[in-house]
Amino acid sequence: LEISNLSEKDILVLRLDLTDRSSHEAATNSVLKHFGKIDVLVNNGGRSQRSLFVDTNLDVYSAIIELNYLGTISLTKHVLNHMIQRKRGKIVTVSSVMGIMGAPLASGYCASKHALQGFFNSLRTELTDYPEISIINICPGPVQSKIIQNVFTENLGKAIESSGDQSHKMPTDRCVRLTLVSTANDLKEAWISDNPYLAVCYLWQYAPTWAWWLMNRMGKKRIQNFKSGV
Repeated sequence: LEISNLSEKDILVLRLDLTDRSSHEAATNSVLKHFGKIDVLVNNGGRSQRSLFVDTNLDVYSAIIELNYLGTISLTKHVLNHMIQRKRGKIVTVSSVMGIMGAPLASGYCASKHALQGFFNSLRTELTDYPEISIINICPGPVQSKIIQNVFTENLGKAIESSGDQSHKMPTDRCVRLTLVSTANDLKEAWISDNPYLAVCYLWQYAPTWAWWLMNRMGKKRIQNFKSGV
């Protein structure tokens, strides 16, 4: 409010629990009652994971899918109904480079992001009669945020012991700016990452055998660091 021409009526903040799917319709209706329309939905809720599959309780995988995947498509469903009535809108989903590749210690997180990629790529094909409704997938690499402090571990409720150094990751404001540029230009998919992670995305896409070899080597070191608490 201090740095823009917006007034208080231009801003509405609602608490939302993605896992409480029964509340999503009411939340959508509250926004529509206040603003009269929804131009853009940005799906940006989720949690990552740091644990080996063999050590992880299956309840963790259920919770990841419930939050990252089912919660996202539930909210999308209610907002999309409105956009179809208007015949326009943008649905922006923050996936991850983990939705393109696989990586150790994040099998559940990767699975949820692969699910989002598959869902929204399929949804796009169902909306060909609505060319003004854009489905945009954003795939960030490592970004500075609190996602590491809040990751799932091998058991629900157990916090990670060390979040490690975050300085090498992309600054949050740069990721946001590139996401906005991608949204404004209706890019169907954007990989937002610094190298070497971006290079690995291209390897995974165009030379998967080399990518598997590289990830096996990198993964072994990553698991060793994880077990030693680095």
